[in-house]
Amino acid sequence: MKSFASWMLIMIVGLFWIFRVVVLFTSSMGMEFIVQPISEETEMLLLFITIICIVLIAKRKMAGAIIYLLTYWVYFGMDAIQRIISMTNGNTGAQTTIATFSSVIGILLPLFVLIDILLDKGRKTSGGNKQTDWFYKNKQFDRELDERADKNHYKF
Repeated sequence: MKSFASWMLIMIVGLFWIFRVVVLFTSSMGMEFIVQPISEETEMLLLFITIICIVLIAKRKMAGAIIYLLTYWVYFGMDAIQRIISMTNGNTGAQTTIATFSSVIGILLPLFVLIDILLDKGRKTSGGNKQTDWFYKNKQFDRELDERADKNHYKF
């Protein structure tokens, strides 16, 4: 990862994953929490898939971003649409609003990750330095060793 935005995006993905772990844990323990999982079994599978996707996204692999996008859109997509429709019909409680916000983040975050990886192909942050390129990128100043030179590089 070459840019600060990519690092921050990975951190936000990790924080959202931790949030979903807390949601699943509180639901499985029977505790009250402001957000409930759509399906506990599917959520657990989604969390394991997300771990693999986070590793692939950190390695800048397109497959990780696409899998992350598809799984989260399938899981959170219909829930977000249903919650938005219920909010337009007048059901605007705090729990509904926060659950809708959580679902919308679950839809937008993978999209931002995919866009970041797509834009990263041409992005360079440490391309070169004009002050040293004249020396290091010039074959004229390369050192040529004599065939009799010692190549062992002893360290004392």
